[in-house]
Amino acid sequence: MSMGYVHSVEVGSFVDGPGIRFVVFLAGCPLRCQYCHNPDTWRFTRERTDSDEIVAKMATTAGFLKAGGGGITVSGGEPLMQADFALDILKGAKALGLPTALDTSGYLGDRLTREMLQSVDLVLLDIKSWDEATYREVTGVDIAPTLRLAERLASVCTPVWIRFVLVPGLTDDPANVSGLARFVAGLTNVERVDIVPFHQMGRHKWEELGLTYRLSDTRPPSPEEVHRVQDLFEAEGVTVGEAHLAPCAPKAEDG
Repeated sequence: MSMGYVHSVEVGSFVDGPGIRFVVFLAGCPLRCQYCHNPDTWRFTRERTDSDEIVAKMATTAGFLKAGGGGITVSGGEPLMQADFALDILKGAKALGLPTALDTSGYLGDRLTREMLQSVDLVLLDIKSWDEATYREVTGVDIAPTLRLAERLASVCTPVWIRFVLVPGLTDDPANVSGLARFVAGLTNVERVDIVPFHQMGRHKWEELGLTYRLSDTRPPSPEEVHRVQDLFEAEGVTVGEAHLAPCAPKAEDG
């Protein structure tokens, strides 16, 4: 049992992993993504919560989740800001017989311990960009830790879903997209790749928090723009939006 900061809990999500998901959104995030739709998760602003309390809530929905082919997703914010707390939630879910997923930017991937990996069935890895300068512009941090985690997950064959947010005028440069597609094509553990069209649904939260929303004049990508980016991925041999898994031979981790 441990204590941590939970922003919110959602039951019935269909976009945070396979099937129907019980999603625990933890507070705290080191990234400052320009398009973040939950900037209220950046800081630890809620009362601390007991991990056993979260697991008890999971238990009440376990049958429903199993019937819907789903499970538990620990998200954020950035869940690895509270790695020990996240681990206790994941272990509790496994004890209930529920499949688990970890939704992360990968920036704090070095905090993902071997014990935590053993409690994670799927990693939802958000790769915001490929070009280093663009990644820093989007997030405020470096891309290297995310790529390092992606390669580590591939080395131990942990299934991964890659998600890329398409922002016109920011992440849509063909060289940026193709570079990411080539990187993903070299990972043998990727089950799915999703292109997520930018939207302004979280803009009001920025305004409520007194933050400057830099993308106020940016429009969502058109269907044609999304298809163009999809074509760039598929030109590198990466199928978008469909489950697939290449053969993966795990390597033993050091330590």
